[in-house]
Amino acid sequence: MANSIKKIFHFLINPFSRAIAKNPHKKIKLDLPTLKQMVHEVMTTDLKEITCGECYEELDQYAEFVLAGKDVSAAMPLVKQHLEHCPDCREEFEMLLNAIQSVSK
Repeated sequence: MANSIKKIFHFLINPFSRAIAKNPHKKIKLDLPTLKQMVHEVMTTDLKEITCGECYEELDQYAEFVLAGKDVSAAMPLVKQHLEHCPDCREEFEMLLNAIQSVSK
């Protein structure tokens, strides 16, 4: 349980940590949409999750499954879940997918 709470904390605080590191003297405001998103992320957090590194290692296979029309929900549910919640990994995935599609044409 403590490990899950730690994951949730790091997930929520990570975007703010990056913003603070870029601009340490700027105050960060929590607007209502951001707060709602944070609560949503906490409520939809699962006890079984993978890290960004673990997700990154699986992106090539995940992209192949997507392009082949396979059911990624059944084949790679943890990667799918991670991509739904992590904008950085989702961006990496979309760039990979676009690159593969460009080469395939």
